[in-house]
This record gives sequence, structure tokens and C-alpha cells, in this order.
Amino acid sequence: MISTSKVDRSIIKILNLKDQKNDFAFWQKQPYQKRLQTLEDIRQDFITWKYGSQPGFQRVLNIIELK
Repeated sequence: MISTSKVDRSIIKILNLKDQKNDFAFWQKQPYQKRLQTLEDIRQDFITWKYGSQPGFQRVLNIIELK
């Protein structure tokens, strides 16, 4: 699943912890496709941040001695 959406990091809100709303109601109203896509975007962002790039499949090579 390749993501084409990006997070707009230019919008920042500073809130008091007492005034902070619960996001649960918002995400319950979103369709499951959007929820899954957002989760995948967060996962890919984390992998890129943690490892520096998207890892691919590792290739495994078995050497078998022929008799």
C-alpha cells in the first residue's frame, strides 16, 4: 500500500491539558479505510524515522554442496 497523502506539519496548536479533547469520537466517525490509511502513514513515518529508509525484503541465499 503506497501512501500519497502527507501530514501537514505546519499547523501546530498548543493546548492546556484540561482543554484537550478526546480524539476517539473523531476517529470513530471516520470510515475504516481512512483509519487504516492513517495508521499505515504513521507506521511508514516511524520506520523512516527509526531506520532512515524503508527496508525491503531480505534476500536469503542457501549454498548447497552438490556431490
